[in-house]
Amino acid sequence: QVQLMESGGGSVQPGGSLRLSCAASGSIVSINAMGWYRQAPGKERELVATLFSGTRTNYADSVKGRFAISRENGKNTVYLQMNSLKPEDTAVYYCNARVFSTIGALEVWGQGTLVTVSS
Repeated sequence: QVQLMESGGGSVQPGGSLRLSCAASGSIVSINAMGWYRQAPGKERELVATLFSGTRTNYADSVKGRFAISRENGKNTVYLQMNSLKPEDTAVYYCNARVFSTIGALEVWGQGTLVTVSS
């Protein structure tokens, strides 16, 4: 079994910064991709950023130039550095991982962490 533990959400004023972290643990053989999605009230869940094995990244257009996804070397932990936050970034942010585990390929979701951007 594979688990994701998220942290780092909270409240911040527009223009501020937050860093989210997501640690994967369990029966992981390899990680194909880790990323972040978000879901605002009344809206569908959307991709924010993905980090593929290696260094390839993918970002939603709405966060390009403001958010950066990275992975800690040698660890199954991914970060989302969020700068120049806007009220429209307010959402529950979910970590996602696509892994190969001891029982096969899995897609795993975290429990979500709330980010609120408001003055």
